[in-house]
Amino acid sequence: MKILSKVFHFKGGIHPCYRKELAAGVPVREIPVPAKLVIPMSQHLGAPAKPVVKVGDVVKKYQLVAEAGGFISSPVYAPEGGKVVEIGVTQNASGARCASVVIETDPEAEAVPFAAIPDWRNAAPGDLLARVGEAGIVGMGGAGFPTKVKLSPPANKPIDTVILNGAECEPYLTSDHRVMLECARQIREGAEIIRRILGTPCVRIAIEDNKPDAISAMEEACRDAEGDFALVKLPTQYPQGSEKQQIFSVTGRQVPRGGLPMDTGCVVENVSTVNAVYEAVVKGIPLTRRVVTVTGGAVSSPGNFLVPFGTAYRTLIEAAGGFREPAAKVVSGGPMMGFAVTNLDVPTGKTTSGITCLTRRDISFFTSQACISCGRCVDACPMRLIPSAMSQFIEADDIEGAKKANLMDCIECGSCAYVCPAHRPLVQHFRRAKGVIRAEMAAAKAKATAK
Repeated sequence: MKILSKVFHFKGGIHPCYRKELAAGVPVREIPVPAKLVIPMSQHLGAPAKPVVKVGDVVKKYQLVAEAGGFISSPVYAPEGGKVVEIGVTQNASGARCASVVIETDPEAEAVPFAAIPDWRNAAPGDLLARVGEAGIVGMGGAGFPTKVKLSPPANKPIDTVILNGAECEPYLTSDHRVMLECARQIREGAEIIRRILGTPCVRIAIEDNKPDAISAMEEACRDAEGDFALVKLPTQYPQGSEKQQIFSVTGRQVPRGGLPMDTGCVVENVSTVNAVYEAVVKGIPLTRRVVTVTGGAVSSPGNFLVPFGTAYRTLIEAAGGFREPAAKVVSGGPMMGFAVTNLDVPTGKTTSGITCLTRRDISFFTSQACISCGRCVDACPMRLIPSAMSQFIEADDIEGAKKANLMDCIECGSCAYVCPAHRPLVQHFRRAKGVIRAEMAAAKAKATAK
């Protein structure tokens, strides 16, 4: 297998303090089965899953509890067996409310995995794709886009390159790092399964150079891989893990404005997602748990934990030894793109990569000031946008003006806010305006459908 060090360098980006040393060296540990799991029906992008169980039902481990709610949706399975005691509404990490199925767990419950496809090399690509969809696999790097849909490009957009995203550029988080160290061979086989589904000749494993042990582990696991299989060492630069920036870094191809990665002939899959593909196909296990990093200066023993979906954040923090001192802020995800949470009973889901618990010393308190037109946000933006102008449009309630300034291309990486000397809440402005635009689009679609 080749190792490539010569890469393309995307415009913009920043170099924040990463603090990955807190948890990077801590092996993954499985937590005890929680007494109760609150399983959200919206653990993915698209329509919520629809429950197929009712209160009082006794379910088995890996049993289907909710079916996909549409084409862009994903089924949900029971991480543990037990009794369904409630079907209600819960708050997720972003503060939104969504339907949930609550299970009182029984650690002795029988498991009902799928029939595995160990001889997947001789299986039809369509059967492998169906298994990925049946298993409820979604992008585990943050977006939660259903993987089956991503692996079903239209005929006029052929894919020639699969990129395995092992950059994990978000500060503090190390869950993907540990998965690469501990499941390297599974990731390699998962990549080969995806290559068979898509019929792609080229596989690239992209890892930032601040993870030399992960690079070594993946190199060893893929040493005998056949065909055009290479590992790409990327320079450490945030947001190197963003799809569009990573495609450019690895291939030099530019995703067009308003376009998708498939427009460049590439599909990017997070390494944890690829590991889930392996488990679904080779082991017959649906996506019901993931590795979550619990870290930050406020935590007694930062680490990485294998967690069943529906586990409360509070339970995970207790597994990490609890707070060594009061947390000034608890973030779902990392400090750049995560959401601050006020409720530690928020449940984990398919896109929960980490919980970052920050002390008062770890965060800064400030008052936002007027834009001074310094241009630092423009220099830092990896999408070649003008964040200062978009923000001023939004503050003036000129959402259409922000939209014309390509607001919808913003990836909400936070690079602009990080470098802003006036401490302007740029990302918050962009998220609010994008929410308004999406609501208008949904209303227009509903109106058109009703005619």
